[in-house]
This record gives sequence, structure tokens and C-alpha cells, in this order.
Amino acid sequence: MTDTITATSLPPGASQIAGAPLVEMRDICIAFGGIHAVDHVSIDLMPGEVVALLGHNGAGKSTLIKILAGAYKADIGEIRINGEAVSIANPRDAKRYGIETIYQTLALADNVDAAANLFLGREIMTPWGTLDDVAMEAATREVMGRLNPNFRKFKEPVRGLSGGQRQSVAIARAIHFNAKILIMDEPTAALGPQETAQVAELIKQLKAEGIGIFLISHDIHDVFDLADRVSVMKNGKLVGTARTSDVTQDEVLGMIILGKVPPGAMPGPGASH
Repeated sequence: MTDTITATSLPPGASQIAGAPLVEMRDICIAFGGIHAVDHVSIDLMPGEVVALLGHNGAGKSTLIKILAGAYKADIGEIRINGEAVSIANPRDAKRYGIETIYQTLALADNVDAAANLFLGREIMTPWGTLDDVAMEAATREVMGRLNPNFRKFKEPVRGLSGGQRQSVAIARAIHFNAKILIMDEPTAALGPQETAQVAELIKQLKAEGIGIFLISHDIHDVFDLADRVSVMKNGKLVGTARTSDVTQDEVLGMIILGKVPPGAMPGPGASH
């Protein structure tokens, strides 16, 4: 049976930005076979904010974010969306609350074009029961016009697109269906400098539209370029959370490797200073 913990105050590492958080994950725990993969972790996310989740492989960051995405259900803890306690039992529940996940693999169908990928599984049909390709392409052009105005390859199978263009298609698919919360898993992995810059511009555009982003990344340079705050996990626990403007890259590396919290960060429960 799942216990529910109700937070009465902001825990260490919670945002101090005015206004209600878009996402609050409070005292989240999950164990697999006696191993505490996530151990009493609390994080939050504001509208138009990027929060980076960092830590070694096995630190618990991916497991934590899969709880928000509906892939796992927490043993203990509470999730609030726009201040309302919610139950997320599966990915369908997550989508209902405007949560979309863009995995490193992007999950695109390589043999079809951008519009077909945008509406994969949610195709628009004509009154005669056939695919409404005109409506789907028009909707794709509209969302791409907002997100990446330089995108031109609407008729080309996505296998022929660059890495940055493929990211554009995956992000467009998420925001077309009204995502307010994006989980981005290593969005610039295996991209060159030019494509990395393109993805950075996409993320800035999403922020401007008020979309909140959890960014999982191993690239600390990316994190400092893109994230407003960083939360570091180690051995399933939250080491601490800091604004990127208040800490150095070396201090964040110290949090990842040593679990040491620098002066500019808010420690997680039981973290060392």
C-alpha cells in the first residue's frame, strides 16, 4: 500500500521563486528488492524554468523522473501539479497532467515525415475515415513555426534529418499536445556544437512559453548554459539544489563525486557540508 506524505513547508532545496510551483515532488521514496533507489527526495519546478538533474549512473535521477513520467509508482511521497495533489499511475496519467518525456532515443518513426511523427497514434481522420494529411501537415507547420522557424523539411522522412532537427520534431510532438512539463533525457548527447546550439535555442523558446523542463544531462557545460537550477543526487538521496548562478562547475562536480554541499546550495536531508 502506498503511503502519502503531505508537505506543510518547503523542504531543503525547494524553489524560493514567488508563485506556485508547476511541479512539487515531496519526500519521494522507491525501493527495488530492498535497495533504496530514491530515498526521501524532494524537488520542484517553476513555470518557464529549467532544473537539471545530475548524478552518476545509479544515483537515482532517472528513477525519480520516471515516477513523474508514470513509468514507476512511488512507495511513499506526494506529487503536486499546480498545487494540486495528483496520482500518476502510468504514462497516460502523466500526459493528462501535461507531462511529456523526450527520451534520448527520441522514439521517432524514421520512415515517415515530421507530421506523421507528430500525430503517431493520434492521427487526424477525415469524415470518410482516411488520414487527413493536409490537416496534420498544417498543424505541424504551425507548431514548428513557433518552435523552430528555420525548419523546412516537412516532406522528408525523419531518418534524413539532423540530430537537432530530430529533436525539434520530438519537442514539437510534445508541445502540440499541450505539454506544460517536459522531461528531457540527454537532449544534446551525440550532437555537434551547431546542433547543440540549436537545441539550446529550442529550450529557450520553451521557457519563454512558460513550459517547465527537467533536464537530465551528463554534460556540465550544457547544464550551466541551459539550467536555472541544478539538483544533484547520489546513492538515491538528494545531495542538494542550487541556482547555477550561485555555484561553480567545480562545486557541482564536488556535489556529484563527493556528495559535498557548497555554501551556495541548499542541502538535501542528511547531506554533508
